[in-house]
Amino acid sequence: MHISPDTIRIWQWGSITLNATILFTWVIMALIVFGSWLVTRQLSAGPNLSGGQNLLEVLVLGMRDQIRQISGQNPDPYLPFVGTLFIFIAVSNLLSIVPGYHPPTGSLSTTAALAICVFVAVPLYGIRQEGLWGYLRHYFQPSVFMLPFHIIGELSRTLSLAVRLFGNVMSDTMIVAILLSVAPLFFPIPMKVLGLLTGLIQAYIFAILAIVYIASATEAQEHQQSEQRNSSHG
Repeated sequence: MHISPDTIRIWQWGSITLNATILFTWVIMALIVFGSWLVTRQLSAGPNLSGGQNLLEVLVLGMRDQIRQISGQNPDPYLPFVGTLFIFIAVSNLLSIVPGYHPPTGSLSTTAALAICVFVAVPLYGIRQEGLWGYLRHYFQPSVFMLPFHIIGELSRTLSLAVRLFGNVMSDTMIVAILLSVAPLFFPIPMKVLGLLTGLIQAYIFAILAIVYIASATEAQEHQQSEQRNSSHG
C-alpha cells in the first residue's frame, strides 16, 4: 500500500523520474481539455440540447450561484479560476474507481501546488479590485502592528488548504485499502460509492474556501463602491 502516489515510480531515465502523481495529473488535464472540446464543439441555443451541454450548463450555473451567494459579488471574474479548481479536484477524486489509478490529490505536492494557486490568486484579485495600495492597506488595519499576524494568517490558511485536502484523500485511500484487505467480498461497492461522495465533497470544500478567501480580499472595496453609488443616487 502506497501512502502517496509520489512514491510510485512509473519511469526513470537518469535523474529524471516520472511518478504516478505527474502521470495521472497529465491524464486528468488531457481528459478535461478533451471533454471540454467535446462538449463545446456543437453548442446550441435551441431547446434540443445535448446531454453534455445540459450537464455543463448545470455545473456552470451552480458554480455561479455559489460564488454569488458566498462573495455577494459578480461571479464572472472568479468563475474560471474557482471552477477549474473544482473540476480538477473532482475529476481527480472521481477517477479513483478506475483500477490502478492513484489520485494526484493524494500527493502533498499536488495539494500544495493548488493551495499556492489560491495563495497567489487572492492578492491578484484584491489588487485588481482595489488597487495595490488599497489591498495592502488591509494588512495594516486596525494598526501597523497587525502586519505580522496578517502575513502569518495568509501562510497558515494556505498550509491548511494543502494539508486538509491531502489528509482527507490519503486517509480515504488507506481506509478503503484496509477494509478491502480485511473483507474484500463485502466492502468494495459501498466503499467505492463512499469514496466518490467524499471526493466530490472535498472538491466542493476546497473551491468554497478559495471563494471565501478571494471574497475577503475584495469585499471591502465592493462595499465602498456600493456606498458611493448609494450616496450619489441619494
